Amino acid sequence: MSSLQSKQEVVQEVNGVANGAHSLVLSEYHGLTVAQITSLRNAARSANVDIRVVKNTLARLALKDTQFEDAIPSLVGPIIMAFSMSEEDPVAGARVIHTFLKEKANEKLVVKAIAHDGEVHDGSALKAIASLPTKEEAISMFLAVLKAPVQKLAATLASVRDKKEAEAA
Repeated sequence: MSSLQSKQEVVQEVNGVANGAHSLVLSEYHGLTVAQITSLRNAARSANVDIRVVKNTLARLALKDTQFEDAIPSLVGPIIMAFSMSEEDPVAGARVIHTFLKEKANEKLVVKAIAHDGEVHDGSALKAIASLPTKEEAISMFLAVLKAPVQKLAATLASVRDKKEAEAA
């Protein structure tokens, strides 16, 4: 296989991943050890996050004509691409990177951009995006909001009933 063919395969593979992903975190990994990157990959794998390290020229080609095309200008320096593949947790990549950065030794990882819902944010938005609820959490929160007025009405009706029973007795 020629070098050109292998590069084309990498571009196609990353393009396929990008087209199936819900969000993307681009981080510069200059200064991280192999052990740290392996640790990040392991955490990502368990969260259904696809980690890719490819040359920026190939990454630019792979992201072209995808929902992450606007993040292409952030491909500067040695970049790790973290694609969130889970429909249940569309910002899993941001969560994995945020958790990874909490460890003191991993501070050399610098988040350059986060692409989510058709928007590109700079690295400073990592904490806010990582704290977004998962699909299941969002549904639970929504149901709690719907349930609260019904519970309050039921409690009020019970109180009125108890008061009328007490007056009748």
